[in-house]
Amino acid sequence: KGKCPEDGWDESTIELFLHELAIMDSNNFLGNCGVGEREGRVVSGLVARRHYRLIHGIGRSGDISAVQPKAAGSSLLNKLTNSVVLDVIRLAGVRTVTSCFVVPMATGMSLTLCFLTLRHKRPKAKYIIWPRIDQKSCFKSMITAGFEPVVIENVLEGDELRTDLEAVEAKIKALGAENILCVHSTTSCFAPRVPDRLEELAVICANYDIPHIVNNAYGVQSSKCMHLIQQGARVGRIDAFVQSLDKNFMVPVGGAIIAGFNESFIQEISKMYPGRASASPSLDVLITLLSLGTSGYKKLLKERKVSF
Repeated sequence: KGKCPEDGWDESTIELFLHELAIMDSNNFLGNCGVGEREGRVVSGLVARRHYRLIHGIGRSGDISAVQPKAAGSSLLNKLTNSVVLDVIRLAGVRTVTSCFVVPMATGMSLTLCFLTLRHKRPKAKYIIWPRIDQKSCFKSMITAGFEPVVIENVLEGDELRTDLEAVEAKIKALGAENILCVHSTTSCFAPRVPDRLEELAVICANYDIPHIVNNAYGVQSSKCMHLIQQGARVGRIDAFVQSLDKNFMVPVGGAIIAGFNESFIQEISKMYPGRASASPSLDVLITLLSLGTSGYKKLLKERKVSF
């Protein structure tokens, strides 16, 4: 069914499953000679074993989510990973999410991919409204995409720094909604800043017909952050939210999940990725979720909530 199993699998079962996927790729066929092939050729046995002989990567030249005919196993791995991750995002609190995909880039570059996709929808836009957070990669993600960040300073409420909604709306009116690519909000951050007022920002975005991209880098592990996204999508507009694989699923750095509530828009983002891509982040998170199962992941979420 493409869902995360309730009980985790043991390592030998996972390895058997991965080997079965690998033998579906044409480079691993018994009669394969590889003449003229430009991919699926690995000279080191150690490298081949490190990747469970899944050498082809994911996607095709025009779409990171497309099926590669000569790599049925790697393509199935990609589809299964996206499906299992979608199930876990719903489990973590964003129940109405409709689509997601794993992208082999960390959070900052994944945000850039979202902004570049919006560029085609809003050709006049050159500004991104961004409630301030003192972290470099999310700031650079906007610069790299070729847009001008409009920094909105936060306001002090008690001992917390919170989103200045009046300043956001005033800046939208001053710049003109058609000149703004999107609002770029953040769920998780360092104290004393607290998560942005996602519900109110989502309503503002809906009222002015401005896209809304959420940096949810650390958020899957936090029921509070996931609730904010769910509520924001319910009352207003959230086009996509991006979360880090290493921060939320304890895998090596280098992957992220781009998710949203409009399947066609998420597909547009995946088609914006040029060329094929590494399957390593997808493989890492699939192995991790199969070994944990939903019960194991729920246990980790509960432990985190009790600890923090």
